[in-house]
Amino acid sequence: MLEKIFESGLWGSRLMVLLAVFFGLIGAVILFIVASFDIYDSAKYVLSTYLSHAHPENFHEDVVGGIIGAVDLYLIGVVMLLFSFGLYELFISDIDAAKDEDGKENKILAIHSLDQLKDKISKVIVMVLVVGFFQKAGHTEYNGALDMLYFALSITAVAVGLFFLGKVGTKH
Repeated sequence: MLEKIFESGLWGSRLMVLLAVFFGLIGAVILFIVASFDIYDSAKYVLSTYLSHAHPENFHEDVVGGIIGAVDLYLIGVVMLLFSFGLYELFISDIDAAKDEDGKENKILAIHSLDQLKDKISKVIVMVLVVGFFQKAGHTEYNGALDMLYFALSITAVAVGLFFLGKVGTKH
């Protein structure tokens, strides 16, 4: 009887995951809102610049940097969504609303193991890092051929990394 009570309590403790799910969703919503305001601010900056016919020296870099920064926040929000959905499906229950009329699962959110959750999250995190790399690369000053060579090598490394990331989980 004591074993049954302990096991029941242990099984019920999985509901603590709901805290991570709930606050992960709140984090995702906050990131989406902040990113949307960043896009709004960039659009407002572009409109006011064109209407006043004043083009600052770094206008294009500022606009691209603002939009790429927002994309970065959206991607991190997606990580939070995947994290929340994955934890919920792994520890609590399948998400019935994610299934279509035929009962087939949505493949984007279908997570059946911690490894699948880790793979999905890690791929999005790599994309966040790539977006961050290009945001930083856009604001970097290149002073000579050696700097350009390093830049070209870093872009090649990113491309090769993305190529191999695309191969992960596919059958040959």
